[in-house]
Amino acid sequence: MEAQIKPNDDPQWAVLDPAGWPDDDVEYLRTAMRWHFGEDTGSPFWLRRAETLGFDPMREIWSYEDLRRFPNVVDETRDIPVEDLIPRGYGKNPPAPRVFESGGTTGVPKRIILMPDWMDSAIDRMIAGPQFAGREPGNILVAVPGGPHKAGSLYDYVAARQKTIKFTIDIDPRWVKKLVKTRQHEQAAAYVEHLLDQIEHVLSSQRVSMMVITPPLLRACARRPSLVDLINSKIELVFWGGAHMTVDERFELKYEYFPNARMLSRYSSAMILTGARERQGTGEDEDLIYDPPSPVVTFRVVEPETGEPVGYGSRGQVVMSHISKGMFLPNNAERDSAIRVRALPGQIGDSVSSPAPLDEFGGERVIEGIY
Repeated sequence: MEAQIKPNDDPQWAVLDPAGWPDDDVEYLRTAMRWHFGEDTGSPFWLRRAETLGFDPMREIWSYEDLRRFPNVVDETRDIPVEDLIPRGYGKNPPAPRVFESGGTTGVPKRIILMPDWMDSAIDRMIAGPQFAGREPGNILVAVPGGPHKAGSLYDYVAARQKTIKFTIDIDPRWVKKLVKTRQHEQAAAYVEHLLDQIEHVLSSQRVSMMVITPPLLRACARRPSLVDLINSKIELVFWGGAHMTVDERFELKYEYFPNARMLSRYSSAMILTGARERQGTGEDEDLIYDPPSPVVTFRVVEPETGEPVGYGSRGQVVMSHISKGMFLPNNAERDSAIRVRALPGQIGDSVSSPAPLDEFGGERVIEGIY
């Protein structure tokens, strides 16, 4: 008897292979619509949700502009059984995904899944990215949240792939947000000192060449002279993200506190499963520009009230879409605002600069805390 081809192995889906970014964005989008809304390949969540859309994605979604027709469903991921997010195309006994959660900035955390094929390709892209390119592999101190948070957890895989050592600290960003929200500022400050003690212990006792950290924690490090000395003497690269930093703050941290370390950043969100890199060639006295990896991830910068794009150079709310084989999250209005920047040639949608949290989102006060 001739062996049957599983949907995931069918050549028609090859364009969705997460190991490569496709050249033809229309073919990619149309294939993704057939995958996520096909009875044999779509996830239980999207197959149910399709009945409420009022349009047929397989017949009516032809451009990235058409993604605006989809509702923003990310709030629903707070309670969806994660098994319902796995596309059927992975087979009756699909590989187990990694489950990650948002930081809980705007309420109960949202959940995403990273299928193993996406995870492998994500690590490939990280290692090929600017934080590792041109550097000898070295030990990493991860001073960002791990556990349910993708930001720190992915470095387990990086360290294993590079045969280096990952050090981490015990950090709970949700507790800090709760302390700030309830105005327990002294407790929040004490918790930050507790985190700095852990960072200092690792740096004073171990060989580390790269530190992954959030801007609030990096600013806190700058207020402790012993940590300033350790970072300048040991750290080659400070890779920051997870919260905003102004041009003046970036300049001050680099030249007044950490002149011996290279600084690099990434603009990311749990709900797009990856991040946008800094655009090369930006001056040190200019706002950084972040370019998303389209056609898998795209940005729009819009007026919150109307959903229409703001003018280039103007600030608006960031709307993100993620389209991959393992996950489909279109038209997600984020809790960030940013300045709209013209995309690079061949890129879909907008690039952004100077991202910062909205004051309020979804009826909740936005609290960054330390992440």
